[in-house]
Amino acid sequence: MALSRSAQSDLLLVLVTLVAAISWMFSKEAIVLMPPIMFMAVRFLLAALCLLIFSAAHLRRLTFPLLRRSLVVGSFFGLAMTSWVMGLATGDTMGEGAFLTSLGVILVPVVARLAFKESSPIATWLALPVAAIGLALLSLQHGFRLAPSQGYYLTAAALFACFYTLNTRATTADESKQRAPVHPLAMTTILMFVATLVTGTASWLLEFQPGSQIPVSGALILWVLASAIIGTAMRFLMQTYAQSLSQSTHGAVILILEPIWVALISAVWFTERLDGIQLMGCAFILLALLVNRWQAITTGIKKWKP
Repeated sequence: MALSRSAQSDLLLVLVTLVAAISWMFSKEAIVLMPPIMFMAVRFLLAALCLLIFSAAHLRRLTFPLLRRSLVVGSFFGLAMTSWVMGLATGDTMGEGAFLTSLGVILVPVVARLAFKESSPIATWLALPVAAIGLALLSLQHGFRLAPSQGYYLTAAALFACFYTLNTRATTADESKQRAPVHPLAMTTILMFVATLVTGTASWLLEFQPGSQIPVSGALILWVLASAIIGTAMRFLMQTYAQSLSQSTHGAVILILEPIWVALISAVWFTERLDGIQLMGCAFILLALLVNRWQAITTGIKKWKP
């Protein structure tokens, strides 16, 4: 029996979370060897050039309204990734950062409500105070004060919520409004180019030092290429395509797997450990994510029953 478009979207998003988690490792290794925002600019440029080979025909067919919509989505994406990499560069534990960034999933219905007047389920409002408890626990180690890295991650979460919402609307058709979708390949390519512009500008403003040089090594080339091809081009193409398969935003619940993968990878690869308070904070955030999408989870379980 052929899988429905919604089921295909869910399976692809599971794979996306694993690739995204591996990308955290690639990025963490790379920013040890070069400035973090500059790394993102190089990463996105390489990914964009790779995708351009396959997306040129789709890009030529874009109308001005579709292009404008894509540029807006790309701007939020670029800003989110800039804030995210600053959190990665200034933070001590990837696992904590992944759980903080995943709060963007909870904020998706909130953004949809505020921006597009879409109704938000009661579960969203129940999840928000649970997430707040988790955030408070994570800030305990700093005396109820957010560390700079936590501030970057939370900013990235808010921007990612805007990105997820706009990306879903831009890549799915809306027959009631006669709105054509942006092809996933074209959208992903534009995302990469806009993110290159955003991060390149931020790097020039914040990191540029006349006369400074970056030692180029085999390890640096390896991590940059892996981040560009696997962690960026492949990951976001799969995510955009998966989101284009279904107008529903319930698939975002699957993204809660990403911080779990990241915590496991950071423990194995970097031997990172979360203390008891951090584990409790992450657990509350995970609980909030589950509460937020409980109906989608139970519906999915029923559908998958043999």
